[in-house]
Amino acid sequence: MSPADLGTGRSSLGRVLDFAWGAGVFTATDAMAAATLTRSTTIDAIDTLVAARMLRELPNARAAGEYRAGRPARRFELPADLGTVAGLDAGDTHLSLQVTNLAGEAILHSRFDLDPGHSIRRRQDAVLRHVETALAGGGHGPLLALCVGVAAPVDRDGHSPRHPDGFWERTNAGLVDLLADLADVVEVKNDAQLAATAEGAVGAAVDCRDYVALLAGERLGAGVVIDGHLLHGLHGGVGEMFAFDYVRGVDSAFGLGPILERRARALVASGETAPDGGLAGLDPRDVDARHVLGLAAAGDPDALQVVRTAGESLARIVGVLGSMYDPERIIVCGAIAEGIGPVLDAAREALGPHLHLPAPALVASSLGADIVTRGAVLRALESARQVALPRLAERRLRETEDARR
Repeated sequence: MSPADLGTGRSSLGRVLDFAWGAGVFTATDAMAAATLTRSTTIDAIDTLVAARMLRELPNARAAGEYRAGRPARRFELPADLGTVAGLDAGDTHLSLQVTNLAGEAILHSRFDLDPGHSIRRRQDAVLRHVETALAGGGHGPLLALCVGVAAPVDRDGHSPRHPDGFWERTNAGLVDLLADLADVVEVKNDAQLAATAEGAVGAAVDCRDYVALLAGERLGAGVVIDGHLLHGLHGGVGEMFAFDYVRGVDSAFGLGPILERRARALVASGETAPDGGLAGLDPRDVDARHVLGLAAAGDPDALQVVRTAGESLARIVGVLGSMYDPERIIVCGAIAEGIGPVLDAAREALGPHLHLPAPALVASSLGADIVTRGAVLRALESARQVALPRLAERRLRETEDARR
């Protein structure tokens, strides 16, 4: 069901309702121009939607202090509390849930750590319990749309293909069916594709038609937007990074965090660190990516050496993605983006031999560790607008008609 079709004979209602989404306070004149309807049809549609509690009538322009001359205009808005939407980042080691009203204003945000060794059943229990607990407070209207991001390819029906080690099936543990009863619309999407959605809407790719959002923390994943379209593929596998197992100098789909840690630990274990450097004397097991990046930013020579080798690996990754997709920008996303500047500098210096096309701009995301959650919320808002809100309107219109009989 589209916002312009609330059922036979109700297209005018759908057009007014679709205009009201994001319009803020509006008048019948505003709606008439945007929905390309006659004035009488527009007013009839508004009155019908007000009676069905889909629009709220506000004090008129005189009461609001905006009246100057003539008859005061009636004013309306789409109530933000008609319902809620939720975005869930169902990572391998955590769950991060955000619930917003229809204006995108946050109502709650919760986070829960997971054991990555959980069985499929225990993961299902944990996801369902976390979401139900977070939503139990209520009081904000029905949950209209829920979008879940997972670290796996996802087809258009929300299911993931089989993985040789069972990782995709465990990560996407039948979530679209498990959560189906919680909202009018429940979708499961690949996490990197949701990161690309967030970057295009509120991040480093606003107004950019060709870009790659590269989730690069623990594992690599890419959301690819070309000519303004988010690429998907039959199984949702566009941007799957398994191919880097076969690229020399990268050798795996592990992200920049593990790359930095592995190379720093090798340097520490070799005993070749500078005696007065920040890595000297550390137990290799205590080395982590954030510490290395912090040292590099402060000019530590050993950390800078590690960063240069990580930058060379990133240059190869950028070279492959640049050759395959020819993007304007490649955006390094996720928690690793904070402090990743020295690695990006090293990658830019090393990129030349790995790409014949003009090099894409290589930038760090500013959206932080919650980028997948933000992308999931944005997707849920769009699903609410396109599908769930018209369904809610249809239900309420029928209730209104039944009450009049």
